[in-house]
Amino acid sequence: MFTKILIANRGEIACRIIDTASRLGIKTVAVFSDADARALHVQRADEAVYIGESAVTQSYLVGERIIDAADRTGAQAIHPGYGFLSENPDFVDAVTNTGLTFIGPSASAIRAMGLKDSAKALMLDAGVPVVPGYHGQNQDPVFLQEQARDISYPVMIKARAGGGGKGMRVVKDDADFRESLDGAVREGAASFGDPAVLIEKFIQSPRHIEVQVFGDSLGNVVHLFERDCSLQRRHQKVIEEAPAPGMPEEVRQAMTQAAIKAARAIDYTGAGTIEFIVDGSGGLRTDGFWFMEMNTRLQVEHPVTEAVTGTDLVEWQLRVAAGEALPLMQDDITLDGHAFEARLYAEDPDNDFLPVTGTIEHLTFGDARIDTGVRQGAQISPFYDPMIAKLTAHGATRTQALSRLRRALQTTHVAGLVTNTTFLHALSSHSGFVDEQLDTGLIERDLSVLLTAGVSSELASLLPMAVAALVLVRADVQHESAASKPLRLWGASSERVVIQHGDEVLELCVNKHLHSSTQVVLPEDVVEFESVLVDKNKIEVQLDGHTLKLPYAIYSSVEGWHVSVVQEGVTHRFHSPDPLNQTSVSATQGDDVRAPMAGAVTAVLVAEGDEVKAGQSVLVMEAMKMEHTLQAPRDGNVSAVLCSVGSQVSDGTLLVTLAL
Repeated sequence: MFTKILIANRGEIACRIIDTASRLGIKTVAVFSDADARALHVQRADEAVYIGESAVTQSYLVGERIIDAADRTGAQAIHPGYGFLSENPDFVDAVTNTGLTFIGPSASAIRAMGLKDSAKALMLDAGVPVVPGYHGQNQDPVFLQEQARDISYPVMIKARAGGGGKGMRVVKDDADFRESLDGAVREGAASFGDPAVLIEKFIQSPRHIEVQVFGDSLGNVVHLFERDCSLQRRHQKVIEEAPAPGMPEEVRQAMTQAAIKAARAIDYTGAGTIEFIVDGSGGLRTDGFWFMEMNTRLQVEHPVTEAVTGTDLVEWQLRVAAGEALPLMQDDITLDGHAFEARLYAEDPDNDFLPVTGTIEHLTFGDARIDTGVRQGAQISPFYDPMIAKLTAHGATRTQALSRLRRALQTTHVAGLVTNTTFLHALSSHSGFVDEQLDTGLIERDLSVLLTAGVSSELASLLPMAVAALVLVRADVQHESAASKPLRLWGASSERVVIQHGDEVLELCVNKHLHSSTQVVLPEDVVEFESVLVDKNKIEVQLDGHTLKLPYAIYSSVEGWHVSVVQEGVTHRFHSPDPLNQTSVSATQGDDVRAPMAGAVTAVLVAEGDEVKAGQSVLVMEAMKMEHTLQAPRDGNVSAVLCSVGSQVSDGTLLVTLAL
């Protein structure tokens, strides 16, 4: 076994690898960029080596610097995690040529599965079912459009070297093909350095089910059952589970054996995932699944497999890379219960799920397995994936596991920036998901319902604002954070509080009476509290003899006080503006197109003098590895284009102006 390894990654997966390595007595070396100098994985590793600037092309994607760091620190092996260089066969060759061990599959196996077109041809030869489509070399747009017509719409355009949902577009009719093709080509070139695409039939009511496989250098290959990753948005997984709901044993046998065939076809070693697209329209059946792609690495969602099989897949990776046999053979691997994983991101569901940057001012997780690479006070930067954590809940049954996931999300509280916590809670409570009626289109179909899911009564909807007023009064009285010490509000007084909730600015009054009762007067209602107890990050209030406990967080900035209150799984955010600071810039104005987040301009689709229509695409930006298309806010003429391809812009930067 190794005594020291280098982790060529960052964030939660780097911390995850450190956990297992430390348990096994293996020392770890972290690498970091400028943006990650104070990151959690750097703090937790035994050693850390600086590898470059914040941009991944100047740090985490520079294989020579990573190998040099391993050589200088005496590491014997390199664990790539996932993403970055984990599926780059040239990097694997460079690692092994220096005498180091790559903790993952061989370069030949990665090459065999790295291009979707050749991988599908290989799978056909191995007897694995493949989705109908065009996987050839001709990339002429006219020819590709003809292939799409022959396959028949809807079709899926996929970046040939893609993964993680990048470079993928669903096209429903011929009119949208060229624009979708251009976007997939751009994203494929930017993310993978390969603009080539393939065209496939888009399966109606599709489910995404994948099989975890593992091979060793002695010729053993096993599966660790399946995961269902159908809850997706823009081809990005949101909640995963294991095993797949509604899976008949005969289909499981057929699917897992197909996965074993796929792994054996390329003499696979290490952790890998065979992904299948599944026709879920009439129940799972043995002739209703097709090979989609193989991920030749550890998956983001591997914790759910670990939960239901009682394994540590990172330990398996280390042992197999060190030349050992698989820790378990197929007959020794059994299913135990059910597990869910929810991906907690810094993103704004109400603003088209755009990634969010900023400081995590408060961080509390619910009762679940937590995989995270951040801590309170950490910065979410524009340079990397905006993941905050993965929450994994396990139970004896699917119902129990899902209940535990909901509870964990209800008691998770992130303040300082917008997250998808409330959205995840709404999704985990969605009737279709609960009843196992899921497919990859569920989120998009019911997005409006999921975004408006909230508290269950009129009184409950008033509570967060009333609680925010109580916390703000206390903060002003104390002239410090309300989290300093417990304090019961008593004594007669009346305090005025100005609260901004979204775009609405309201004036509230907090009247504290004798005998501890407190009244919060809202614009159109009054909330009477029989007692109030403000404690660190929790406020306890009593109404009509009913005691309620609500988590909260409060912090200050140059703009004033900010309060975050969690009620029934919904996070409510309030702002008490500083009256001396009244400057603000809207990121969206009728005559402007501004950057909704920090990122890079990847395409400029208009020029000065062009006539545009409301909703017309004018720019494409890339932020946190994803493309975002910006549209004209109204009809008009482009009066100025204030950026160019490659421009790095910050949140709110003016990019295009319109005239009548």
